[in-house]
Amino acid sequence: MGDGNAGQRKRRGRPRGRHARQGLPEVSLRRDAVGLRDVLFQSVTSMAPGAAIAVSIPAGAAFAGGALPLSVLIALVACLFTASSVAELARHLPSAGSVAAYSSRGLHPVVGFVVAWVYLLVEALVPALLLVQLGFTVAGTAHQEWPGYPQNLWWPWVLAGAAVIAVTGYYGIRAAARLGTVLGAFEVLVFVVFAGLLIAHAGRHNTLTVFGTAHTPAAHEGVGGVIAGSVYTVLAFAGFEAAAPLAEETRDPRRTLRRAVLGSALAIGLLFILTTYAMTVFYGPDAFATFGASGAASWDGVARASFGAFWVLVFLAVVNSTIANANAAANASTRTAFALGRVGVFPRSFARLHPVHRSPVVGLLVQCLAAPAAALGLGFAYGPDTAFLLLATVVVTAIISVYLLTNLACAGYFLRRRRAEFRPVRHLLFPVLGIAAFTPALLTAAGLPVFSFVTELTAPVSSAGAVVALWSAAGLVITVVLWRRHPDRLAATGLVHLDQESP
Repeated sequence: MGDGNAGQRKRRGRPRGRHARQGLPEVSLRRDAVGLRDVLFQSVTSMAPGAAIAVSIPAGAAFAGGALPLSVLIALVACLFTASSVAELARHLPSAGSVAAYSSRGLHPVVGFVVAWVYLLVEALVPALLLVQLGFTVAGTAHQEWPGYPQNLWWPWVLAGAAVIAVTGYYGIRAAARLGTVLGAFEVLVFVVFAGLLIAHAGRHNTLTVFGTAHTPAAHEGVGGVIAGSVYTVLAFAGFEAAAPLAEETRDPRRTLRRAVLGSALAIGLLFILTTYAMTVFYGPDAFATFGASGAASWDGVARASFGAFWVLVFLAVVNSTIANANAAANASTRTAFALGRVGVFPRSFARLHPVHRSPVVGLLVQCLAAPAAALGLGFAYGPDTAFLLLATVVVTAIISVYLLTNLACAGYFLRRRRAEFRPVRHLLFPVLGIAAFTPALLTAAGLPVFSFVTELTAPVSSAGAVVALWSAAGLVITVVLWRRHPDRLAATGLVHLDQESP
């Protein structure tokens, strides 16, 4: 009875201890709100499997040809190295700050803030990217089916998608997670069924030779073509880390997040291998270098030509994928901004939560205004297709930079802070291999012609690298100001806001 206030604080899920001693605000998201299924699909939908299968992965076909399934397998192995680093850090540092907390504790608080700054750019622009894709996908299909529908009337679908994300986010993580689970399960199911149909129709043409170099195109023959295909394919795996910002709303986060990050990367990677194999053997390995994201030689084209109305399900799965991915990115960006606002390196208003739903309302408002503004602004300025390519290049360049630093943070954290638990393979070899795997992908995404198979980007897409560089430079300036005026706040980016914290 005498400790009723303390009990009330505990029931509200407000952490005590080190945060209070350091003068940090006792503000928390809704504790134990979601479980493994929900955070697993947070990462799954962030990887946008439907859009990746239909749009991203076919980009590697021009280089790997009929060996693209092998390229996807190599990309999966490469991705799992970085996923392992994220999973290990999430197990010890479960925080809404996620990659910011990892880099702050594993490297330095200055690096932690810069990583957070870049990660916010990624997760703030992903909804804009997906809303643009939603707009031109629906408008293009509507025009194809009903010629009277104007193909340039894409923008209403941007606003409709933004409204869905805003309403779902407002009602809190449970509503957002349930939406992600339903949408993610649908798109996965559609492509698994379609893959089964393709394999069945391929019949005696099913062959394991697509996991070798026999079907690479003449222009990129042998292992070189396979590696080039994997570099482009690895970009489809981005998003597996998106479960991490939900740490403070997850039941048993130290165990659950690790399983979600590794599980999503492995499960969706196997899905990518299955679907790529299925389409390759159905379409023909020796002709697969001509396969792409649109036209007759595409997932949509094959579905229309060979499976009748099944194309409708493929179309819905891709549309579903855009909304699910945008929803997952909004979850990640608002939680990261919340964590930074709570420790004072962002305006404190970002730590404001809805009194009932416990959703970060200020971050959600900013996200839901910024995403459609960027989508519409760039879409009207350059056209939706070019706007999509520009946003995609910015996002991929930025997120791979975050992955590289997260791998370094994993090695640094276990070498410096948990030496007794350090395992050479898991905490040093895997991070190094993760860096080695993603560095070529970073150079490729930025259009830097370091490799012969990299195509130099043209304007305005070529400005993506400069956008990321300028954004990072602005983050460094802010970091210097914070370091001089509020070093305690900058250091707090590495805190874990849970009742039982890591030392």
